[in-house]
Amino acid sequence: PMAKFPGAPLVPTGNPIADGVGPAAYAERADVPDRLFSGEPRILPLRALPAFHVAERDPDPRGMALFAGDREAVGTIVDVWVDRAEYVIRYLEAEIPGAGSPRRVMIPMGFARFEPRRRRVIVDALYAKHFPGVPALAHPDRITLLEEDKVMGYFGGGLLYAAPRRAEPIV
Repeated sequence: PMAKFPGAPLVPTGNPIADGVGPAAYAERADVPDRLFSGEPRILPLRALPAFHVAERDPDPRGMALFAGDREAVGTIVDVWVDRAEYVIRYLEAEIPGAGSPRRVMIPMGFARFEPRRRRVIVDALYAKHFPGVPALAHPDRITLLEEDKVMGYFGGGLLYAAPRRAEPIV
């Protein structure tokens, strides 16, 4: 707590983007996928959905370069994850090069900004150094409720904690 009164706001003590407090907070939801009425997983990648596609008039992000908020190139978008109950894109899946082998991370669609003419996607919430810490999925073709909350919390935390100046007053 930042003060000695009940209900005082919590201050992160380690990595503020991953500590799970403030804008980086997440709920301990069930570690199972959200399901359709039929029992099948609700959110899946396009690679597992042959009947789904990106509309022709919309930019297909697959193959686009991924840039962080500091304008560093951090990877490539490799797939699109679709919410089959609402017919919307929920996540972009990006491949991030790393020590030894590339790693796949999920980017919530609300944090992505497209520049289709330049064939790139920009995520202002995080800087390049933060992408290796994006919470991983346990299964490559499924996302659980808990994993969704952790990913959203991580990106939400980046909005305030990615740079010290973001946590300061604007005035």
